[in-house]
Amino acid sequence: MRAGVVMVTWVALLWVLEAVDQISDNRLDTYAITPRDAGELRDVIPSAFMHFGWDHLSANTVPLLVLGFLAAMRGISRFVGVVAVITLVSGLGVWLIAPANTATAGASGVVFGLFGYVAVRGFVDRRVSDVLVGVGVAVVYGSMLWGVLPTDEVVEQSISWQGHLFGLLGGVLAAFYFSDRRRGALRAG
Repeated sequence: MRAGVVMVTWVALLWVLEAVDQISDNRLDTYAITPRDAGELRDVIPSAFMHFGWDHLSANTVPLLVLGFLAAMRGISRFVGVVAVITLVSGLGVWLIAPANTATAGASGVVFGLFGYVAVRGFVDRRVSDVLVGVGVAVVYGSMLWGVLPTDEVVEQSISWQGHLFGLLGGVLAAFYFSDRRRGALRAG
């Protein structure tokens, strides 16, 4: 129940922020990441909450709700840590390798990271129920993996494959870092 409340609240916040952005003549878009500008490092976190219009936000809403809910079911504090790792890795990856003179914002890096986290955490923790959830997620959302490649379609639509790729990597990293096995080893040590 708490996982559902957290995700509905988060997505509602994203919609409120986009409404504010629209009303203010897109002034919140300044929180997008501009690559390799040291002053833009402060935008690594807020950029994940900003979108370039309603269509952009709509595209992220359902997968964020579903994947976020599945990730948050294992505990809200762990979920917050997982999202923090994903957001940082995705944002820093964009900052490092996105093309010059571009701006990147949106929750899709987090979406790809949550996909990676949910898809692999069962294998990392050796938990059958999470493996089954991960396989189900891979079947339903697996085609989104094309978004981590700089294909002609992705590049033409100005989609940040960099944010997707580093988000996915951040999710896999978070699966290992926040694994039950690692936490158990730390307690035993």
